[in-house]
Amino acid sequence: MKTLKEHTDAKIAAGRKNNPNFMKGVDDIIEKAKSFQEGKDALKIGEKAPDFELPNPKGTAISLSSLLKKGPLVVTFYRGSWCPYCNLQLRALQAKLSEIHALGATLVAISPEVPDGSLTTNEINEMDFIVLSDQDAKVASEYGVAWEVPEFLMEHMRVDRNLDLKKINNGNASILPIPATFILGTDGIVKWNYVNVDYRTRSEPEEIIDALKKLS
Repeated sequence: MKTLKEHTDAKIAAGRKNNPNFMKGVDDIIEKAKSFQEGKDALKIGEKAPDFELPNPKGTAISLSSLLKKGPLVVTFYRGSWCPYCNLQLRALQAKLSEIHALGATLVAISPEVPDGSLTTNEINEMDFIVLSDQDAKVASEYGVAWEVPEFLMEHMRVDRNLDLKKINNGNASILPIPATFILGTDGIVKWNYVNVDYRTRSEPEEIIDALKKLS
């Protein structure tokens, strides 16, 4: 089975072949973001995660404190269901979910997308992990992983992808989370994290599982 990195590397390679100018632009933006240390304020290991209360696809509010009562928590911030790299990541996590659950942990995926009624009850019930809506990326900001997306990328999403993020997120279209993953202990303290401003690169599920094993 391919690793998540192998899948994302293949997608990046295809992008470089099919749309080299755009990918070069992305490379330049990522380098600039790294030089300005975007994500430097992200929660660090040993820090306490801010509590939150966010709606799930049914509109039911779910709090961090209630989730931590069940055991360790894997919190992953992603840009949205429209992002192919996010979908690769979530599928890879889904494939390893039984191992995550076996270690007593719960997976929560958070994006700025708002519940819009497009999912049926059956589709919601089939989700094996919790999906929450962080409108305007407010919680992402509290976790230090909110990023104001450069106009170059915004134009690509508007024109080339025909995405109306203002409608999708029902709010701010230019603030998205840096893809990041945190493992929280039952005390709400960050035990492990992965933050990378390059949205094309994600943590491997195996890294998450290894970190969870060290908690048990």
